[in-house]
Amino acid sequence: TEIGKISQEVAQIKPKKTPLTKEIDHVGKIVSYITITASVIVFIVGFFLKIYSLPALALAVVAMLVGAIPEGLPAITSVILAFGISKMAKEHKTIIKSMPAVETLGSVDVIATDKTGTLTKNEMTAIELWVGNQHYTVTGTGYAPNGQILLNQKPAPINHELKLFLEAGYQANDTVLTDEDGNWHINGEPTDGAFLTLYHKAFGAKYESPYKAIDLLPFDSDYRYIAELTRDPENDKQVIFVKGSPDKLFEMAAKEDPQFDTAKWQKRVDDWSKAGKRVIAVGYQPVNGENLMEVEHDHLYNGIHLLGLAALQDAPREEVIVALKQMNRAGVSVKMITGDDPQTAWAIGKQLGLTNGPIHAITGAQWDKLSTAEREEAALSNQVFARTTPQNKLEIVEALQNRQKITAMVGDGVNDAPALKKADIGISMGIKGTDVAKDAADMILGNDNFAVMAAVIKEGRRIYDNIKKSILFLLPTSFAEGLVVAFSILTGQQVPLQPAQLLWINLIAAITIQFAFVFEKAEEGIMDRSPRPVTQRLMNRHDLIQMGYVSALMAIFALIGYEWFINSGADVVNATTMMVNTIVISKAFYFFSIRTEHYGLKEIGNIGKKAWGVIGLMVLFQLIFTYVPFMQMAFHVTSISLMEWLAVIIFSCLIFLCTESDKMVRFRLNRR
Repeated sequence: TEIGKISQEVAQIKPKKTPLTKEIDHVGKIVSYITITASVIVFIVGFFLKIYSLPALALAVVAMLVGAIPEGLPAITSVILAFGISKMAKEHKTIIKSMPAVETLGSVDVIATDKTGTLTKNEMTAIELWVGNQHYTVTGTGYAPNGQILLNQKPAPINHELKLFLEAGYQANDTVLTDEDGNWHINGEPTDGAFLTLYHKAFGAKYESPYKAIDLLPFDSDYRYIAELTRDPENDKQVIFVKGSPDKLFEMAAKEDPQFDTAKWQKRVDDWSKAGKRVIAVGYQPVNGENLMEVEHDHLYNGIHLLGLAALQDAPREEVIVALKQMNRAGVSVKMITGDDPQTAWAIGKQLGLTNGPIHAITGAQWDKLSTAEREEAALSNQVFARTTPQNKLEIVEALQNRQKITAMVGDGVNDAPALKKADIGISMGIKGTDVAKDAADMILGNDNFAVMAAVIKEGRRIYDNIKKSILFLLPTSFAEGLVVAFSILTGQQVPLQPAQLLWINLIAAITIQFAFVFEKAEEGIMDRSPRPVTQRLMNRHDLIQMGYVSALMAIFALIGYEWFINSGADVVNATTMMVNTIVISKAFYFFSIRTEHYGLKEIGNIGKKAWGVIGLMVLFQLIFTYVPFMQMAFHVTSISLMEWLAVIIFSCLIFLCTESDKMVRFRLNRR
């Protein structure tokens, strides 16, 4: 069965990791290798130099591992993604089915999408007719049968030819038009709905056709027409009505009439198509000498009488035009995939503003003739794909992915399921989307509004930025703790930080302040930059350099502070308490710098109330840690004075000054 074929195609598509998942996996492996290797080296050096006894050395190396491994990384990544999902559901009525898919939105290069109902209003209306040599216009929009058929700006008489045209459009149809308290809706295809509305505009809303249906040849994208075998009650003869793509019906008409003027009719099609109108041809064929029970393709290709053409219009959504401008600015390409005539599709693409440059179109038939390499090039260079089949959609997505493009696919039909599953992120419509499409998709637009895509791409980029900032924040502060322990082991000094204290720093203070990244707003100009390449690493060379020097400086300042406290007369417990607080408060100052690409002091006013609340919570935890007797006993710390707090803050803010100086140097070099 056809559903069986679709199910098989979906089953063959293997799930894949998102770009973010791959990057975090890579970071996790590298961090694990570095920390374990460094711990082994320190243990071996310490063992051979006999700096500590074996139990003391083992405990110190465990403390180093505890400090260096960023235990909070999975937690903060999950929280940032979860908050992103919640925000999109509340603000944009968008349902995300897997957490990593949120970030994938931010790295999307290309969005491949259906046209009708997604980029347009999905309310097809017949606005012009060519019946024989008469040109008619039609008033009224939408599916309500309010309007008239006009000839020379006057109500048109319903002659035999026009009546037959209207009957053909009405009968070659498998859509239902219903009136619910004055609101007219269709259950079926918008193109068919337009012909039902046209019929009732001519004959009245309650008029019923005298023709009796016998058999229907349903529409299929492979042959692009629909036909119905009916019985004419006036003469008790059978008639086949057909409606579909003009090129198909012109071919049938030429079989019936060798004198058929294809050029004249094709010019009418071209004129309408160039104006962005969908053109549908209508014809009929009397059945002579036999009593049929089924209608087949051969009956039509033996020849038909062409009755005329209808120009349908589905207006572009105004909000989509605005969203496409934002996407063009953000470097996200939009590919429109449709069954329309290429000229019609091209004109609609131009009205929508699919791209800032010239719009190029290709048909499904042309696509099928291309080699794999040519398809990849065509997928990149064309914005409109016309007269396509469901298989073409899957092939277009594959071609884009082969060119290292993160591809989103927007679809709603059963036939879209394989392409939705194959895409890096599949997006289905919540209202008119089929259950099969929703099941295959990663994301569902609850209100069927494509315009929210610009907003969710922005949110995806914000989430990626905040995850990157949180990683750049967490790794140096964790490495600094490991460096403090490693330095103490290699120099034969008593390790100032115990494993429990390191766990406190990592799991309480670090995670608490890291939650502030959840609430960070998008950077200014986030939608003016191009999508990041699929080959781009999470951290660039400068990020790695910054991680290195921040780790070293944080460890150095903590150790210098510890020695200074000891030399000033503080006991070991007091100096250790100030060291723990120095590392934690250093994290807070480092947060003010790493949270923005601009100068930290200038951007402090942009920190939200929730972020300040999280920072305040961290300070509260540190006060409890320092002054509550139970905590003092559990973590081997003691109370410190206001002057000692002042010393802690001075040592802590040195990290902020160093990272801000780094920014100043980079800004000046960039200006040069």
